[in-house]
Amino acid sequence: MLFLYKKYDICVSTNYQKLRINMAMNKNTVLAWATTIMIIVGLGLIGLGAFRYNEVAGWGFAAVGIGFFAIAWVFNALKGRV
Repeated sequence: MLFLYKKYDICVSTNYQKLRINMAMNKNTVLAWATTIMIIVGLGLIGLGAFRYNEVAGWGFAAVGIGFFAIAWVFNALKGRV
């Protein structure tokens, strides 16, 4: 089995400093992306409720879109605290 480690250049050391993984996104970046995506989806749902469904279903779409805004607000408030 040792030849597989050398072939694929896998580090099996127990020294954790060698096994560091460079992460491109931290928790704040993930929350920022989640906030942005939820704002876009919320705008889409409100747009569907306002322009596509003029009946009672439109009120439901708009209400869910406002709910997405509320959750995005919470995500934005959590940045820097998590």
